[in-house]
Amino acid sequence: MPMKTFSRWALCLIPVWAAVQTLAQTSPAPATPSAPTARPALPSQPDPHAIRVLLSPELETVLASQMLGVISHLNVSLGARVNKGQTVLSFDCSEAAAKQRMAQAEYANAKESLDVKERLRKLDAAGDTEVQLARTLADKAKAAITLTQVQMSQCVVKAPFSGHVVKLHVKPAQGVNVGVPLIEIVSDGPLKLRLNVPSRWLHALKVGTGFEVAIDETRKTYPAKVSAINARVDAVAQTVELEARIDGKHAELLAGMSGIARFPGLQ
Repeated sequence: MPMKTFSRWALCLIPVWAAVQTLAQTSPAPATPSAPTARPALPSQPDPHAIRVLLSPELETVLASQMLGVISHLNVSLGARVNKGQTVLSFDCSEAAAKQRMAQAEYANAKESLDVKERLRKLDAAGDTEVQLARTLADKAKAAITLTQVQMSQCVVKAPFSGHVVKLHVKPAQGVNVGVPLIEIVSDGPLKLRLNVPSRWLHALKVGTGFEVAIDETRKTYPAKVSAINARVDAVAQTVELEARIDGKHAELLAGMSGIARFPGLQ
């Protein structure tokens, strides 16, 4: 090939080669697949028909101190069973006992003075005013005895019903003021269920309506019946409070346990 012809072809190919190089430089590199990222697992959806229930005792109370004093004896322990009228706690009542003896002595003196005034009045040796004053003093002394008897009765704390001790707030030799919590007691009778259900169910609910309750702690299901329906609906939550009873006796059930209630046909 003549040299001039080759030179012309070379000059023509230079722009084409430059365009190819420019296109190669500006073309985006192929995307590298990105590594997969972990996502949090979606939470399991709760059962929309599950109604939470709570087992509550029929009776429960907090025994509080009715006097200012020092605890001398604590006769129960946590979880202990108590009978109605059983002494669960005693205060040191030495001072109250001394005041009672003093009041009894003052009453005896006032009563003797009244008897003397009444005898003198019969002899016209004392006036009506003197007799009335003596009677007033005797009545006052008698009332003081009654007051000390009330104070002495507060020295002993008794269980108001049979049940179990679920909490102790004090210890022996501890000083307490009036109103301080001492002991919490719950009854040992049948437990009741407390639950809130949608108010739209009211048309089908009545005392005696049956349902099932699965208790979390025992992992068992028990038959139950509605025993009471609140007379007012919670306007904000659109629910109504119920009380219910579990059929039969179940020693494994304890106050404070919880679970899920299901009402067939009311879902």
